[in-house]
Amino acid sequence: MAEYTLEVTTGSMLHAGTFDNLFVSLIGTERQSEPTQLTRVGWDEKHGNVGTYSVTTLFSLGCLLLLKLEKDPFHESPERDWFCSKVVVTTPQEDEILFPCHRWLSRGEFLLLRGGRATKAFEDLHPRLLEQRKKELLQQKLTYVWAEYADGMSYVLNIPNPSAVPSEISYSPSKAFQFESRRQNIRSVLKLKTLTDEPWESFEAMKEFPWFKDSPVLEYVSQHWQDDDFFGYQFLNGANPHSIRRCSALPSNFPVTEEMVKPFLANGSSLTAEMEKGNIFIIDYKIMDGLPTRFVDGKLSALTAPLCLLYLNTEEKLQPIAIQLHQQSSEQNPIFLPSDLKSDWLLAKIFVKHADILHVQLLTHLLNPHLLAETFAMVTLRNLPMIHPLHKLLMPHHRFTLHTNIFARALLYGPGRFLANTSLDVDGLIELFRRGFTQTNYSSLCLPENIAARGVESIPNFHYRDDALRLWHIINSFVKAVVAYYYPSDSEVAADSEIQEWINEIFYYGFQGNGASGIPSSFQTVEELIKFVTMVIFTTSVQHAAIGNAQFDFLAWIPNGPFVLNRAPPTTKGQSSMEDILATLTYKRFSGLGVSTLWLISRKSDFTPLGSYPEQRFDEPAALQMIKDFQAELSSLSADISKRNSALELPYNYLNPEQIENSVAN
Repeated sequence: MAEYTLEVTTGSMLHAGTFDNLFVSLIGTERQSEPTQLTRVGWDEKHGNVGTYSVTTLFSLGCLLLLKLEKDPFHESPERDWFCSKVVVTTPQEDEILFPCHRWLSRGEFLLLRGGRATKAFEDLHPRLLEQRKKELLQQKLTYVWAEYADGMSYVLNIPNPSAVPSEISYSPSKAFQFESRRQNIRSVLKLKTLTDEPWESFEAMKEFPWFKDSPVLEYVSQHWQDDDFFGYQFLNGANPHSIRRCSALPSNFPVTEEMVKPFLANGSSLTAEMEKGNIFIIDYKIMDGLPTRFVDGKLSALTAPLCLLYLNTEEKLQPIAIQLHQQSSEQNPIFLPSDLKSDWLLAKIFVKHADILHVQLLTHLLNPHLLAETFAMVTLRNLPMIHPLHKLLMPHHRFTLHTNIFARALLYGPGRFLANTSLDVDGLIELFRRGFTQTNYSSLCLPENIAARGVESIPNFHYRDDALRLWHIINSFVKAVVAYYYPSDSEVAADSEIQEWINEIFYYGFQGNGASGIPSSFQTVEELIKFVTMVIFTTSVQHAAIGNAQFDFLAWIPNGPFVLNRAPPTTKGQSSMEDILATLTYKRFSGLGVSTLWLISRKSDFTPLGSYPEQRFDEPAALQMIKDFQAELSSLSADISKRNSALELPYNYLNPEQIENSVAN
């Protein structure tokens, strides 16, 4: 007789247990066991229950290959899915083998699980394992099908309805409950407010939303949004630290003269001299130029493509010194200066912030990282079986990604949805996506290269850059250890057909086969694989957190993040007033929608911080030690950030590892 002891762990989330009949079979190289019933899996309603069971066979099964879990299709109780976290099998030889699962099982379904060391396809020598590997990927490709989102854009998952999402990628019950509860809260608040399509009477009235008190930073923003110092600060440590560039020569369409800006520079200095010193920076929103806008009250919405020149002064503060609201210079397109009428200068900055919030939400948030993260999640599910080492490494960084993006398409962008009520119409949204997509390249996604290309390596007090670079190097060190462990030579990378198909699908479905993007279509070396996987993890966790964690704090103050402007930009100077600013800003009703949406998409639920891997997928001691080392590095960085923040007037905590979600799903 041969006895196998099984420890079966039910998931720790709500409603993970079941009262249905469950059966397990062990499949070895010599034979297969008869199905053994698992009893009382749903008995412990505290969830996370661990049950111990025995499978007894007349003869040894040989080396264990697969474990089969199945749910009785016939049971008198109401159906309730079961979430199995893992099964640990102790063999008659007292070897422990981990069979990761982390899947829901419905009535009448079965799962075949692989156990033991992570393997690449060419390492599986047994025909049954090779057959199962192929069957698993075939089923995944039938489940996760690509669909064209828009011409010239990356492909997305062909599931438009959030309620049709497969259980494997769906929100946990607690996350789904919290998300819906917050949506109900928003509906109730906005219904009570009965907001109208009218301008605000005062800036103070804009604080009436109950979510305002959720953010001390938002209160700070409401007090300092008019300050030039704070305006410049936000391009370093606000919701969009990705657009600022060093300016070594003015664009030909931005005719700022020495005389214009001399009063705002250091005594005796000049614009040319400050450029040579590396103290002049620029934000250029030319990507917004000519985008189709929607009609509001019979008029086209106001949207400009501004250029903003900034100066790093002797006090190491970044301040705007010139703003032009349109790309083409003309008499009707004056260059606004800090010495202009206060309301003129403030209006110019508001039009910059209007372009910026659309850039943030549509490009640096939805396009990258959300749509990129969808590509990465899709190719992992379609091309890497659960036993593959990179599947095990990457799946925590794809958690809830597809469900989140399907919700975003259903609720945020598209005809009649939230972002279609900004200044852009639906065609404008798609065109901006398309332009942003064509400008996305591999170098821009790799932070060290991105920072160098923008010439912002030495700006002081650039906390986003400092924290993000440290995180890039910590992630890279972790990925290097894991990848080198499973791929000891370049030849093993080149021989891995699954990882080659993985990157090939990213190239074709994620980047339209555009060789100019710099995205590889294959891997030849270990170093190439390490760099790309580092970028994937960084994009889906750190880069998303930099935007997602900051957006409510900085953009929910309506003058600092206006989704719609209701008056045309000024064409002359000296004609505006503070009353004109209130009349220009987003009206009450849409302000309520904007603030509440930012609040909704910024809230965390079922949160898993970067470096935390509650779902055990690796079984090898070496890999588990690498995870511990990764966590220690992140903990050290967290302590350093907390120490730095204690001395800052406005702490920068958005890239504290304790606040970074493993994936794009807050």
